[in-house]
Amino acid sequence: MPRATLIRPLAITAFLLCLVVVVLGAYVRGSDAGLGCPDWPGCYGHVTPSGAIAAAQSAGGMLDGATVDAGKAWKEMVHRYAAGTLGVLIVVIAALAIQTRTLKIVSLPYAATLVALVVAQGMLGMLTVTERLHPVIVTAHLLLGLTTLSVLWWLVLTLGRRQASAWRGSTAFLGSSLALTRRIALLGLVALALQLALGGWTSSHYAATGCPDFPKCQDSWWPGFQGTVGIHFAHRLGALFATLMLLLAAGRVLRSRSDPFARRAALAVLAALALQLALGITLVERAFPLWLATAHSAGAALLLLAVVALNRSLRPAWKVS
Repeated sequence: MPRATLIRPLAITAFLLCLVVVVLGAYVRGSDAGLGCPDWPGCYGHVTPSGAIAAAQSAGGMLDGATVDAGKAWKEMVHRYAAGTLGVLIVVIAALAIQTRTLKIVSLPYAATLVALVVAQGMLGMLTVTERLHPVIVTAHLLLGLTTLSVLWWLVLTLGRRQASAWRGSTAFLGSSLALTRRIALLGLVALALQLALGGWTSSHYAATGCPDFPKCQDSWWPGFQGTVGIHFAHRLGALFATLMLLLAAGRVLRSRSDPFARRAALAVLAALALQLALGITLVERAFPLWLATAHSAGAALLLLAVVALNRSLRPAWKVS
């Protein structure tokens, strides 16, 4: 198989694995297993938790003054193994981009950005452990992971439509320019990014229970911004703003004579938004079970992918540049 034809299947594999890594990260966070292995990159100085568990058993059940929790150690290390594999895939994609640079399938700056993202993500992963789950680092780690996921998804979408016709700039969007629709879709993406940051901040502070009721918070429509209550309430306000922006962006595309891909992306945004709102409300009403919290994080990733696809559909060039 020619090297150029390997890029797209590798990009799809890396994208799917990155999605798994993001969801695994949410599960590890929610199950309080982030320090299941308090060192990095190994686990109590061992390559696998099995080695650490065996060493702990021979030492009376403890290593480095701490009790080894086998379940938490395996959760953390599986997440690290998956992230490490993702890093290898991205390096391979970058290497193929260099080897096939004359074909201009993936530009070198784009490939370099992917590598830089995965290197930075690895460093943040290390700091997450060594700094004992500092909220700023945990939130940055989450956001960079979602950024990597978005960049890989953009690559997959682009490679899948290289043969598609370029966007016809004369297409009408509610009687105004396509450029305005692009700006609104981009604002929707920015609003969602801010909401994801608020979600990460809520998770890293374990502030989900700050507002245990819905639609009120602490039986108040305006509980203020003190402590975990304020963190959770800010997340709810961010959800309201992001919802309005995404409804505006998706609605604008659906009401216009637009490309079928753009319309499908807009429908995906609405479906993912409805799912995420339902998950968020149910999460509160059911007192924040782990499985539902993980599903809420997965729903956030799916909503992000839909919004990225909407923005990609409004761009005229299908070449990665």
